[in-house]
Amino acid sequence: MSTNPASPSTNDDASETTAVGKGRATPTRAEQEAARRRPLVANTKEAKAAAKAELNERRARAQAGMAAGEEKYLPVRDKGPQRRWVRDYVDAGWHPAEFVMGVMVLVILASLLPTNMMISFYAYIVMMGYLVIAIGGMVLLGMRVKRKAAAKFGKERLERGLGWYAAMRALQMRFMRLPKPQVKRGQYPD
Repeated sequence: MSTNPASPSTNDDASETTAVGKGRATPTRAEQEAARRRPLVANTKEAKAAAKAELNERRARAQAGMAAGEEKYLPVRDKGPQRRWVRDYVDAGWHPAEFVMGVMVLVILASLLPTNMMISFYAYIVMMGYLVIAIGGMVLLGMRVKRKAAAKFGKERLERGLGWYAAMRALQMRFMRLPKPQVKRGQYPD
């Protein structure tokens, strides 16, 4: 028995079709890299100045929008109708906590007086007493805000952290609060 390799079958249809090329030479690697190479950012001075001006304009608009309390510019911690209500409630009242910074500055100035150490001691005692009053006011404000917000928005729909949010806003001096106060003192929200 002789083992002959099988001869390939002749197929006349295969010989009739011819391979068609892409019609051009394959580009070299250097040509391909050169074609892909482009600047990531425009290098012209005008383009850089225009991009910088546009960025500054967007930042200024976002800052103004946040200060005005526009919802789309607010950070997540300030968004929503409940947070807006809490901001308005806090901004409508007087709170001892917002004057803590001023009291501390006065105590520091009093302690720097070279005249008498007793003045520094009493100033420190006054500051500690004021801090106790301010912290107590913040706790009471937080409890009051939670109670009134639960009555207004419903206890089951109440967001977490409204009392803390109110206390921290009350701790800031009124002119430094962001978003800026939208109500005058005494204009408590419904």
